[in-house]
Amino acid sequence: MLRAIDRDRFRVIPVGITRDGAFVLEDDDPDKFALRPEALPEVVDNGTRVRLPDSTLSREWTVTDAEGTRSLGDVDVVLPILHGRFGEDGTVQGLLELLGIPYAGGGVLMSAIGMNKNVTKQVLRSANVPVVPWVAVTRADLARDRALWERRIRALDLPVFVKPNEAGSSVGVTKVSAWDELDAALDTAFAEDGLVLVEQAIVGRELECGVLPGRDGGPVRVSVAGEIVVTGREFYDFEAKYLDAPGVDLVCPAELGDGELAEMQRIAAKAFEAIGGQGLARVDFFYTGTEFYVNEVNTMPGFTPISMFPTCWIASGLSYPDLISDLLDAALAKA
Repeated sequence: MLRAIDRDRFRVIPVGITRDGAFVLEDDDPDKFALRPEALPEVVDNGTRVRLPDSTLSREWTVTDAEGTRSLGDVDVVLPILHGRFGEDGTVQGLLELLGIPYAGGGVLMSAIGMNKNVTKQVLRSANVPVVPWVAVTRADLARDRALWERRIRALDLPVFVKPNEAGSSVGVTKVSAWDELDAALDTAFAEDGLVLVEQAIVGRELECGVLPGRDGGPVRVSVAGEIVVTGREFYDFEAKYLDAPGVDLVCPAELGDGELAEMQRIAAKAFEAIGGQGLARVDFFYTGTEFYVNEVNTMPGFTPISMFPTCWIASGLSYPDLISDLLDAALAKA
């Protein structure tokens, strides 16, 4: 969901993007997109079409519906609460850049890096940020020299996680506990993406924290830590994230010693800066009790009532309205 904001009239313009890529004017009703176990919310084509400006010379957005075309006013800033491909991968950000429209969150490059798990790991590793050992492979790689790639994959200790490179929300992810499960897991991941990662599983706690840029040239800000406690599932999968499936508890703030929290925050800030250091991010960790490993850097984390990013900032003393204002102010400041 894009939220275009007309500050002159203190108005929020909710814009949805359908699966076919149509920009439609949505109802400003949060309940319409509430997460419910029986069905995930979806932007449907309601017949409206939101049109962005033709060039950087205008900030006016319009909408066409059954009654004709009317103005939605001049838009000051966009909050692109979008996830996955064509949302948080730099494509929408590039569109807004072309039109000179300020937007919250990471820029084109940071968004593209954050969406690409393989590139993120390479960038973080080059910045001496600890990451989980992995192998990235394509179907062509396997067809060309299956024995070579199997040796590389099997060099990782079992269990491993097999996941699509650019899918999100744990879609297409499989935990492999025996090597005879590998082919099926690869097929599941390749159904989502042409590049697949096989990652060594880390035995430890799953921790997350929110990151924001510094204010007025100050240091990067990092929230307290939250913890995902998995008790009745193999891992924190799609159903647990979005359908309120049992077996997972979200705890914030997580129980960490002062030194542990400081080290986690230091690594999170370093990871954030390594991939671009703009807008916001949620940095996900595995903690073995002695070592922190960055799992992913999410450049547009969830903003639902059960999402860890706003929860961690609220626990750090930044209210939800102040968090949104912080994001919008930063967007306008870099315009």
